[in-house]
Amino acid sequence: MSNTYPHLTPKLLKFIRRQKMFFVATAPLSAEGSVNLSPKGYDSLAVIDDHTLAYLDLGGSGIETHAHIRENGRITLMFCGFEGAANIVRIYGRGESVTFDDPGYAEKLALFPGYTKARGVILVHITRVMDSCGWGVPFYEYKGDRDQLLRWVDAAEEEDWKARRYARNAASIDGLPGLVREREEESAS
Repeated sequence: MSNTYPHLTPKLLKFIRRQKMFFVATAPLSAEGSVNLSPKGYDSLAVIDDHTLAYLDLGGSGIETHAHIRENGRITLMFCGFEGAANIVRIYGRGESVTFDDPGYAEKLALFPGYTKARGVILVHITRVMDSCGWGVPFYEYKGDRDQLLRWVDAAEEEDWKARRYARNAASIDGLPGLVREREEESAS
C-alpha cells in the first residue's frame, strides 16, 4: 500500500536523510529516447524546504539528467531503505539544472559545505511524494563512500576540468544539448 503526499513530511524527511544512496530518473520527450537512471551517493542531498530539494552533481560519464531537465523538466528521485524498516520513497517533480558556468551556481554550490566544485546542482521542485512498503528491497550494509570521484574532481585544475566537462558533456546519448559554453550559444543566435 502506498501513500501520496503533496510535499515532504517530517517523517519522510527523517527517512531520506538516513539513506546513504538515492536514485535519479529522467527521460527525454522522444519515445525513442533513453530513460536515464543514476545512483547518487556522498553527502550530496540538501533539503531546502518541504517542497524543494537539491542535489550535487559531481559529474559522470554522461549529461543525460541535465539534458532531459532542460528539455522537459521531469525528474524522479527514489530512496530505498536498505537498513531498518522496509520503505521506499519516490519524489516526483520539476527539475532545474544549474551548471558550473550558469548564473546562481555559486549560491547553489554553497548548499553543500566542503565541496569546491561540481558539474552542477539539480533543484527538484516537488509535485508529489509517494512512499511504499519496500518489502522486496534487500538489506545492505553501508561500509563507506568510494573516494575516486572526489579525488578526481578535487585534483583537476579548474580550467582543465571545465574544458573536459565541455568536451565530454556537450550532448546526451540521444543528441540533446548538454553543457554549452555561453559564447557558443551567443554565436549560434
